Amino acid sequence: MKVFRLFSLLDRLRSAGGPVSAEELASALEVSPRTIYRDMATLQAMGAPVRGEAGLGYQMERGYFLPPLRFDEEELEAIALGMRLVGARGDAPLREAALRVAGKIGAAAGEAGGETTLRLPLRAVARERPQAQTAKRWLPGLRRAIRRQRIVLLDYRDLAGRESRRRVRPLGLTAFDEVWLLTGWCEARDDFRNFRLDRITAVEETDERAPSERGRRFEDYLASL
Repeated sequence: MKVFRLFSLLDRLRSAGGPVSAEELASALEVSPRTIYRDMATLQAMGAPVRGEAGLGYQMERGYFLPPLRFDEEELEAIALGMRLVGARGDAPLREAALRVAGKIGAAAGEAGGETTLRLPLRAVARERPQAQTAKRWLPGLRRAIRRQRIVLLDYRDLAGRESRRRVRPLGLTAFDEVWLLTGWCEARDDFRNFRLDRITAVEETDERAPSERGRRFEDYLASL
């Protein structure tokens, strides 16, 4: 996640006509100004010619550009298959994003690399089931809540047909062959819980920020498996 944010910062600074304040960048990327300060320090430590001036903001030195991307054959195959998997399994915004990413990567890889990526004989197919359509209904909102670290209220029906309303810190999403699964910290159970998206009947994103606490993060859940 941080790597993508760093690239986004470089893109925004490169396209800006002048200095950009930490507050503007934080608002655009939906993070805190303190996170922007840390990210800028990281970029500077990596050698990116980014400078900040008090009262003005951050800007990139003139003449700086990102080097062109070069991929070997297996990297191109991994990219192509990954984009096609997203297109086959994701919701409409994810499919559209996958197409945009494929186009950008093709352009960055050069004319030959772009043609190679588009013509690779690799396909991803998803069998459409009724529960898949239900799951895709909730995917955009849950992805947004995870990005923004917002607590959500879920109306959920379990396998036994029992209905409940859960107050959850959404942490991560997993795509299985048959279903999408939301992993979250359930405040009522004070523990990790997994929710099948096709069994969610309503999602309400609150304005309350979900705190990132050690032992209650997605990586902590994965480490417990």
